Amino acid sequence: MSKSYRDGLPISPEKFVDQLMRLKRGSISRRDFLGLTGLGVATAVMARELGIMPTPAFAAENLGDRMSIATWPNYHDPQTFENFKSETGVAVEVNVFGSNEEMLAKLQAGGSGWSLFVPTNYTISTYKKLGIIEPLDMAKLGNFDGSQEDVRFTAEGTIDGTIYAVPKNWGTTGFAVNTKKLSKPMSSWKEFWDTAMAEGDGRTMVHDYQLTTIGNALKYHGYSFNSLKQDELAKAEELLLKVKPHLFAVSSDYQPGMRAGDAWMTMCWTNDGAQLHRDMPEIAYVLGKEGGEIWTDFYAIPKDAPNKPAGYALLNYLMNPKVAVKEHLANGAPSTDARVNALLPKEVLENPILYPAADLLKPLEFGAAATLTDPGRAELMARFKSA
Repeated sequence: MSKSYRDGLPISPEKFVDQLMRLKRGSISRRDFLGLTGLGVATAVMARELGIMPTPAFAAENLGDRMSIATWPNYHDPQTFENFKSETGVAVEVNVFGSNEEMLAKLQAGGSGWSLFVPTNYTISTYKKLGIIEPLDMAKLGNFDGSQEDVRFTAEGTIDGTIYAVPKNWGTTGFAVNTKKLSKPMSSWKEFWDTAMAEGDGRTMVHDYQLTTIGNALKYHGYSFNSLKQDELAKAEELLLKVKPHLFAVSSDYQPGMRAGDAWMTMCWTNDGAQLHRDMPEIAYVLGKEGGEIWTDFYAIPKDAPNKPAGYALLNYLMNPKVAVKEHLANGAPSTDARVNALLPKEVLENPILYPAADLLKPLEFGAAATLTDPGRAELMARFKSA
């Protein structure tokens, strides 16, 4: 019987063809094929020519057999991770979080186990200051093309000329309304909060997330979404404590309640609004005319990532426009990448939930870095949740 490359001898041409046929039939995994044929330590050129490696830069690296990503609810096409496993042998564990504060606390505690995570734009500078985020090795991200990115949404991933994060997608924060249950048209955060205490009593949800819940309470009074002023935060808290007894739930995973009809209205991100409206056309997505949030979510690698090779491999895989377009079609958030937009169907690019009119975008604010760690906002949110 012919010896494999693992036994120290090169594989024979006949054995190579036999293993290639087994791979094509699905009898062995790509990972086993690479080990048996020696391609795991062969040149990236050979792997690319054979079409068996999605990330040739990692041909000589051991990716392990598993990794973990921290991300947001309803944010990925599960098939993406299944396809990545089929192509690399690496299983992806998905950890879902409801707020950037949760992500920060987990990373600060150490040992998160994440090899990739999805931070929002305003948090990245804090992660850099705390030394818990990895400056990205762009040589390992051949699928990323910064020249194709919309600069409106990408700046906060780069600090002092160093890239710490690359964009996943962008969006807005508005609210979703079941118009069969709440038929009166709404166009403002004032109407959202007032309806929560009236027709929407017991049927309204808000985020378990201080940036948006406090920010949109501030908008009720005409204040900045990012305000840190004590008197303005006091007014926001007064409103939140008044509304709290009327809420159905405080949760960032609000799709189940809306789909079941238990909740009729919820604070909502673009992607969820698009998914809900797609499946239940009676659910409308509204941007408050007073303003609110516009955001970009990024991909980044923690400094203590336990499997950095796999983290980079998955990130590079996700930067492939043909992979990314499937993610965007599944999760409903607009892309920052012109290459992806070119692959999206016309009806997606013309969807007003994903691409709102300029006059609706104009009053929106990106989250401010100071809000992430401001004690006043953190304490306000804790009092609201415990009330």
